[in-house]
Amino acid sequence: MSKIACVMTDMFEDVEFTSPKEAFEKEGHELTVISDEKGKESTGKQGEEKVTADLGVDDAKPEDYDALFIPGGFSPDLLRGNEKFVEFSKHFILHDKPVFAICHGPQLLITADVLHGRNITGFKSILQDLRHAGANVFDEEVVVCGSLVTSRTPNDLEAFNRESLAQLK
Repeated sequence: MSKIACVMTDMFEDVEFTSPKEAFEKEGHELTVISDEKGKESTGKQGEEKVTADLGVDDAKPEDYDALFIPGGFSPDLLRGNEKFVEFSKHFILHDKPVFAICHGPQLLITADVLHGRNITGFKSILQDLRHAGANVFDEEVVVCGSLVTSRTPNDLEAFNRESLAQLK
């Protein structure tokens, strides 16, 4: 089964973490939460979830993982201010490993400058940013472009989880 790196910090969208996490683990995949530092507790935007980081970004190596998962909410915007998260995420796109980004998740990939020519979707407030990053933007529940899977909102989780799991087979 696959080892999935999940990059996140405070203000992640609760269900955009818990729903995919449950889907991945149900199929036997291993999820490692990576944040600013090991043991850091991040709180979801809705206040429903608290997640403790398994690793800090300084200790995480992207080559140790088969896929990357970026939950939405405000977390991706906070993460992209840290070059270590940007470089960590960039590795997956450059090595054609599966990347699963929902809602505001693609913001981290915008900063990594890896979206030119890619088909993508995201939350409506970042669609123009995605266009400026050179992506082909679609307003659809899920967009799959090679090994990149993106969705817009929690309403799209069923399709997001289905297509993300398909990438791991």
